This record gives sequence, C-alpha cells and structure tokens, in this order.
Amino acid sequence: MDRTFTLAEAKALMPEVRQRVAAYVRVRGDYAELSAELRGGEPSEAGGLAELKGFEARLHEELEWFQRQGIQVKGIAPLLIDFPALADGRQVLLCWLEGEAALAWYHRPELGFMGRRPIAELRLV
Repeated sequence: MDRTFTLAEAKALMPEVRQRVAAYVRVRGDYAELSAELRGGEPSEAGGLAELKGFEARLHEELEWFQRQGIQVKGIAPLLIDFPALADGRQVLLCWLEGEAALAWYHRPELGFMGRRPIAELRLV
C-alpha cells in the first residue's frame, strides 16, 4: 500500500502505534528467551519448537499491521518505522524509533536514519 501521510495523520496514529509496539516488544522478548533456551539445550515449559514458531507467527502478524497502514518497517530490534510524507514538494520519511517519546524526526528516503533531522525544520503539506 503506497500512502502519503500528513504530519497530523501520522501523529494521530501514534497512540495505536505505541500499543502495537508494546505488544510486539513482549512477543519479541518471549521469542528471544525461548530461542536462547532451545539453543542452549535447556528444557522449556513453553513447548519448544512449536511455541517458537507460534511466537514467530505473532511477530509477523504485528509487523503486518504497520504495513497495512502504509507505515514502513525499517528495523525490528529496536523497532524503527517511517511514515512517507511530502515536504516542500519532495518525499520525506517521518521517522520514529522504539522508545522515543514522540514522532519528532524525518529524513530523506535516500539518506536513511543517519540523515535524521527534527520535524520542526519541515514545511509539511
């Protein structure tokens, strides 16, 4: 789904984004712990490989929600997402990293995370 967000639309989605991220982080942690137990040969109360596959499926389901909204997932640990937007007639990505208090950064698509700048510098359409 190709979608362009206004800043208001992206900010309006942030409460649900935070809820989805919290769910994702819980499952990601469960997956990591069980995976480590299985690699170490530790017995697991969770059911072993079948439970691990279940966690993996839930992780994919959580990430698919972002994609269905038109949000781009750029990293999974920590979760890094971009909202495509327009500023001064050019494409930018409004960028949010797991743990940040607010949607406050953007970058040009070709620059990625390293090119992040404060949203306050933008004139969004």
